[in-house]
Amino acid sequence: MTTRIPVTLEGNLTSDPEHGGSDNGTDWARFGIAINDRRLNETTGTWEDAGTVFHRVVVFNQQARHVAASLRKGDSVVVAGELRFGTYTDKESGQTRETRDVIAENVGASLKFADVGIDRSPKANGPAATGPQAAPAETVGAGFAR
Repeated sequence: MTTRIPVTLEGNLTSDPEHGGSDNGTDWARFGIAINDRRLNETTGTWEDAGTVFHRVVVFNQQARHVAASLRKGDSVVVAGELRFGTYTDKESGQTRETRDVIAENVGASLKFADVGIDRSPKANGPAATGPQAAPAETVGAGFAR
């Protein structure tokens, strides 16, 4: 029996996404995000940094290609997915190490501090999208559409 731990994270990419494919042809992209915790100091009335938490994120298939093509280091994203834990043996020390990754079901650019343009992909089993909603982005903020 496995325990599903759903998570939603909002943070900034710590590097450009790494993109690749598995032996069976599944595309993947992985990236790190940093989440800065800020808290209001009620004594001084000012916001203070309370630390940064880093997460590793993996996304698969067509969404992996979109992430790799669209997002860059520093971009603000929202990730919804599942927290998974694993173990591996360190090659150098031979010790067992633990891992914590977010397997993303959905990755999106955050619109909190940026404008984002959308380039729609054609549907997998139908004609390409037409009409105004399919027009390429004209104004792009924060470098999301490339």
